[in-house]
Amino acid sequence: MVFKTDNPADPFKKALGEATRALAGEAELEVSYSADPPGRTATGLRLPQVSRRMTRTEVMLARGTADAFALRERFHNPATDTRYAPPGETARAIFDALETARCEAIGARAMAGVADNLDARLAHECDQRGYGAMRETSEAPMHEAAGFLLRRALTGRALPAAAQNLLDIWQDFFDGHVESDLEALGDTLEDQAVFAKQAWRIIEQLGYGDQLGDDPDEADRDDLDSDSEEDRDDRSDSDEGGDDDGEQQEYLPDDMRGESDDSEQLEVSLDQAEADDRERMEADDGMPPPEPRAAPVSDADPNYKVFNQKYDEMIPAEELSDEEELERLRAYLDKQLEQLKGAVSRLANRLQRRLQAQQNRAWEFDLEEGMLDAGRLARVVTNPTLPLSFKVEKDTTFRDTVVTLLIDNSGSMRGRPISIAAITADVLARTLERCQVKVEILGFTTRAWKGGESREQWLAAGRPQNPGRLNDLRHIVYKRADAPWRRARKNLGLMMREGLLKENIDGEALEWAYRRLQARHEQRRILVVVSDGAPVDDSTLSVNPSNYLERHLREVIGMIERRGSVELLAIGIGHDVTRYYSRAVTITDAEQLAGAVTEHLAALFDTDPKAQVRATARSKRRAA
Repeated sequence: MVFKTDNPADPFKKALGEATRALAGEAELEVSYSADPPGRTATGLRLPQVSRRMTRTEVMLARGTADAFALRERFHNPATDTRYAPPGETARAIFDALETARCEAIGARAMAGVADNLDARLAHECDQRGYGAMRETSEAPMHEAAGFLLRRALTGRALPAAAQNLLDIWQDFFDGHVESDLEALGDTLEDQAVFAKQAWRIIEQLGYGDQLGDDPDEADRDDLDSDSEEDRDDRSDSDEGGDDDGEQQEYLPDDMRGESDDSEQLEVSLDQAEADDRERMEADDGMPPPEPRAAPVSDADPNYKVFNQKYDEMIPAEELSDEEELERLRAYLDKQLEQLKGAVSRLANRLQRRLQAQQNRAWEFDLEEGMLDAGRLARVVTNPTLPLSFKVEKDTTFRDTVVTLLIDNSGSMRGRPISIAAITADVLARTLERCQVKVEILGFTTRAWKGGESREQWLAAGRPQNPGRLNDLRHIVYKRADAPWRRARKNLGLMMREGLLKENIDGEALEWAYRRLQARHEQRRILVVVSDGAPVDDSTLSVNPSNYLERHLREVIGMIERRGSVELLAIGIGHDVTRYYSRAVTITDAEQLAGAVTEHLAALFDTDPKAQVRATARSKRRAA
C-alpha cells in the first residue's frame, strides 16, 4: 500500500502566494500561513491557515485576506498616512477605516474576483465580531460603519448581511451629518494625500473635528511663507551691501534671469502698507491687537473654564508614597478584605463563570465531516453499521474588552466606603484578568482643601469675576489597563492613606477617564464610575454659579452617552446618581458595592437585552 504524504492544499498555497506578490507589486514578499491571527510580519504577510480539506470558507477567507493585505501594501504609503493621521482616537479610527476602504476599493473596482474575495473576508470578520446581532449605536462601532458606507459608495457592491446591519444602525446619523458626495471620492482614490483631505472633511462632518489637530498642509504653507520672507530679507540685505545683478540672479532659473519680479514687489508693498495701517489703528485707540482665543478646556462644554491648570497633576499611585508605606497600607487593606472575602469571592466567581461561558467555544456534533468525535467512537465499536461522527468548532462573538473603574477619592468616601471601593476594584481586576478582560483603575480628588495654588494665584490677581475651577486636580492611576494585577496590587492600598481624600470635581475626572479609554484599541470599552455624591469644591463654588461643576458633569455625561463609543455605568453610594446617568444604580450601604458592580458588569457582558433590567431590579431589592 502506498501512502501519499503531500498536502493537497500546498499547490493552492503556492499559487495564492504568487498572486499575492503580484498584486502587492513586491516580488520578494514572504507569504506564510498560520493559525495565529493574520497580519503583517517583519518580512511579509501571515495569512489564515488552510487545512487539507480546503473548504470553500477557508479558501475564500485566505484569498480575501491576501488580497486585502496586498492592496494595502501596494496603495498605502505609511509616510503619507503619518502626515495626515489625526491625533484623536475616534478621529484616527474613522480615518483608518476610510483609508482601508480606499485601498480595497481600488482593487474591487478593477477586478471582480478580488471584489468577491474581499466580500468573503468582510462577511467572515463581521460575523466573528457579532455585527449582525447588534441593535443599538452604543454597541456598534461608528468608525467601522463609516468605512462600510464609503466602501459601498465606491464599489457599488452590496455589503454582507452583518456589515449592512451595522451600517443600518448608523445610517440615520450619517444621513444627517455626512454632506460629502461619497461616490465622487472615487476620482481621488489613486492619490492618498488628496483622499486624506477628503477624509478629514468627513470626520469633521461627523462631529470629531476637534480631534483632527493642525492641518499639515497649512503648517507647510506657513513654513514656506516664513522661508520666503527670510529670503526676501536676505535679498534686501544683499541689495544694501552693493551686490551686483549677476550675483543676485545666480540662483534664478535660466529663463527668469534678468527679469524683475513685479508680483513679489507688489506683495511686499501690500504687506508694508497693511503693517502701517495696523500701527496707525493701534496708535489711534491705544489698544493692542486681540490675543488669539485659547483652546477650550473641555470637549463637552467649551464655556467651562479653569483659572490655572499649571498645578494639576496626573500621577501614578506609586509616586505618591514610598514602597514601605504602600506595603503597610496594602496589608491593612488585606485585613479589610478578610471580612468580606467569602461574599465578594462568590460574586467574582459568578461573574467569571458568566464571562467564560461566553468566551468558551461551542461545538456542532453529528456532522458528516469535520474533526472526528472521539467521544462517540464507542457506539461505532459496538455497532459497526453506524457511521463515524464528526464535530466542528464554532467561534464565539465575544469582543476584546477593556473596563475602567473610576473611583471617587473625596473626603466623604473616608472610612468604610473607600475600603469597600478598593476591595471591589482589587477583586474585579483579578477576576476580569483571568477572563482576558483588561482593567484600568483610576481615582480622582484634589491636591488641597478649599483651593490650592490656583486659588492663591486668583487672590494675587485681584479676584477676577467668574474665574472657573479654582482648585488643583489630582488624578491618580492605580492600575494601568496593560499592567498585570500582581504589579499594581499594592497601589490600591494607597486609598487607605490618611489625607489623600479631599474634594471631588467629577466632570473633569470623567472626561479624563473617557479620553484614556478612547485611546485604547479594544473593540468594547466600559467605564464604571463609583461616587457618593455630586461634585463639590468649596473654592470653586464660592465664586462661580452654584451649579457650575454639576452642569459641567451633565455636559460630559451627555457627550459620552451621545457618542456611544464608551459604555457608561455609574454606582452611587448613598446618593442618587440616576439623575445624572441614564445607566445607573444607587445603593444605600457600601457593603452592597461589590454586588452592584458585579451584577451590572455581568449584565453588560450578557447577550440578553433584559439582563441590565434584571440587574437593576436585584440591586434595588437588595438596597430595600
